[in-house]
Amino acid sequence: MQSTAAALTMVRDDAFFLKAWLRHYGGLFGRENCYIVNHGRGEEVARLAEGCNIIGIPGDPHKNFDMKRWRMLNNLVQGLRCYYNHVVVGDVDELVVVDPAAGKTLLEMLEHVKLRRVLTPVGLEVIHRIDIEDQPIEEHIIGPRRHVRLAPHYSKPCIISSGDKIARGGHYTQNDTLRTPDHLYLFHLKFCDFGAYAAAMDQRNRVTQALGGTVKDIAIGRHWFAEARGEDRAVFEGFAGLKPASGFDLTSVRKRMHDTWRPRGDTGFWQFDHPDYAVQLTLPERFVGLI
Repeated sequence: MQSTAAALTMVRDDAFFLKAWLRHYGGLFGRENCYIVNHGRGEEVARLAEGCNIIGIPGDPHKNFDMKRWRMLNNLVQGLRCYYNHVVVGDVDELVVVDPAAGKTLLEMLEHVKLRRVLTPVGLEVIHRIDIEDQPIEEHIIGPRRHVRLAPHYSKPCIISSGDKIARGGHYTQNDTLRTPDHLYLFHLKFCDFGAYAAAMDQRNRVTQALGGTVKDIAIGRHWFAEARGEDRAVFEGFAGLKPASGFDLTSVRKRMHDTWRPRGDTGFWQFDHPDYAVQLTLPERFVGLI
């Protein structure tokens, strides 16, 4: 029984991403150390997450959704810290990974990380190049999908061993020290599969329609609304136009994060710049089968 790390997420349906989340964190930490807030008490979520710690909450439509969600996740993180050294928290389509070149797993890395700090992995968005990748995703995502784009917006402070509060959306914390360990990445999976993307967006559009308000009223991401969705196939076809970058050295990305590190106004949170790199990288062979 390990008490080094726990993983925490909240999900409503999204079986495709939940399966990947469970494979990853359940395999790394053990299902007994995975905590899932089952929004709406979905039967499929409960079935897939058997062996995990499932927290069922009502799924009735209500406003201020994202603020309430992160208030709850913040409180759960701090509660779990009473029993674990580190808590990995994020959306169900976000997975924190360690580059296999490091020669250790995420759990093995965290066993040697000091307490009372926040770790921020570099964000990489796994993209489905529908023009050249025709294999379906079955057991693993990396393999059928080998391309990622730099996604600073998903360089999230998501490994917590301090009492610092996380901002809504998980993009900022109150911790004033930026720690970006080498080999640590956050893979955002929203665009990893064309079919899964369309299904997830259909579900999110249904949620916002049921809430019956504007972005400002509901306080949820604009991307959940049908009017902001755009044409799905055009989104994926656009990935072919991203400039290819050679190699897989992201030292300069981490340096820019540190160079632009500063307080986020008078909010009490800290931030770095989120530039639009508009480039894509091919994951090295060593990543195949990692998630």
